[in-house]
Amino acid sequence: MATTPNRNTAGTPQPGARTSSQQGFVYLPLIAGWLVPGAGHFLLRKWYRGGLLMVSIVGMFALGIAMQGKLYSSAKDILDLLGLAGDLGNGLLYFVSRALGLGADSVQVTVADWGSRFIVVAGMLNVIAAVDAHNLRTGRKAL
Repeated sequence: MATTPNRNTAGTPQPGARTSSQQGFVYLPLIAGWLVPGAGHFLLRKWYRGGLLMVSIVGMFALGIAMQGKLYSSAKDILDLLGLAGDLGNGLLYFVSRALGLGADSVQVTVADWGSRFIVVAGMLNVIAAVDAHNLRTGRKAL
């Protein structure tokens, strides 16, 4: 026999539920996690997960730069647009690298093509990590 889920119909909050006044600015882990890899999880006191994400994302980005990977700055076609979106996912790593002149303007060797992919994948992983931190903060995912 099927049972209905437990619902609180009395209007009183359940003991584990947070009210909207307790949540504060729920987008802070999302924004911080995008700007600095792992920072969203650090704000939520998820030290191990935040450290692992930071090491992974910064490591992939640094390896991509070391391989003379291309940092996309403009989109001439759809593939360049996707590369630019992936690069922008790195947050401050991308902006600081562009300001310092790191990264190749064009791919000259085979290894540089792999470096470009490392940079783009690091950006996509950073976006996924930032969304994960936001989901943890809003309660969509269990802490």
